[in-house]
Amino acid sequence: MSKINIAIDAMGGDNGAQIVVPASINALKKHPNLHLILVGDQAVLQPYVDHLDPELAGRLTCRHASQVVEMDESPSQSLRYKKDSSMRVAINLVKAGEAQACVSAGNTGALMATAHFVLKTLSGVDRPAILGVLPTQNPSKCVHILDLGANVDSSPKALFQFAVMGSVLARAVDGIENPKVALLNIGVEDIKGNELVKQTAQLLSGSQQINYVGYVEGDEIFKGRADVIVCDGFVGNVALKTIEGEAKFITKIIKEAFRKNFWTRLVALFALFALRTIKKRLNPDLYNGASFLGLRGIVIKSHGRTTVKGFEQAIENALQEVDHNVPELIEETVAELLKAGAENK
Repeated sequence: MSKINIAIDAMGGDNGAQIVVPASINALKKHPNLHLILVGDQAVLQPYVDHLDPELAGRLTCRHASQVVEMDESPSQSLRYKKDSSMRVAINLVKAGEAQACVSAGNTGALMATAHFVLKTLSGVDRPAILGVLPTQNPSKCVHILDLGANVDSSPKALFQFAVMGSVLARAVDGIENPKVALLNIGVEDIKGNELVKQTAQLLSGSQQINYVGYVEGDEIFKGRADVIVCDGFVGNVALKTIEGEAKFITKIIKEAFRKNFWTRLVALFALFALRTIKKRLNPDLYNGASFLGLRGIVIKSHGRTTVKGFEQAIENALQEVDHNVPELIEETVAELLKAGAENK
């Protein structure tokens, strides 16, 4: 197995090093070929490293960064005034070739702005996009959805590129031979939707490289009809936040119902196995780690309030993308599409 270096923003997220570092150590234990560079305040990080056994310590390096990007900090402020932040230094390591990927639980806007500024986009890609993975009704299948917030306004050409990038990742990482791609819309009929969606549908329908299956509505996201669902960042972020909010709401009312009185608590004991199965299927830790696609480097965004297990999953995502050379595959596929388009003119 070849050596893989990943830079970790150890200070990012709501809980910083107390979540990130234990998750990083767990990842090292699982993957003998993994080497991590923890970026952050040396005084905070060093105590964790001091207590490691020599084998793990030999694969864990600390890189000091004097600043931290706050979760509510504006992207422009972080770019201008936080050039020695743990986030910026971690991304710089990818740019310099010292790391093959970066993982951060920090401020999403700042992470995207910094990654875009430092790494730039791949040849033929106009804008990067944020891709997330969600469960479906089929326990063995998930759905990839993008863009989840990198671009508030997008063009049909950009959405077409998102479809290409999502297809490449689904095929490379999840082994889906010919991923089904759908557009998120307010209806499934051809006449439904705004001009952005309709024009994008025309581009996708005319492409032989994309397995386009039409429109899906919001209530079909979890049905598994499509492997990749494409939308602009405004719609995608609203959909994601709505899903997260609904999940919390349902969890809350289920807990309240079972805790109502002695009899409901007794019923809960009998339903314990079923409840644990549901919890396992919907565990957000299993789907943590959004990919910033379209950049000249791999950047994975973990949820800011993630658990140790969740951040481990984000590192796993980074490992998979490194193993499958996702940026290179995206660039090759886009180049093939551009060539095919030029030949058909």
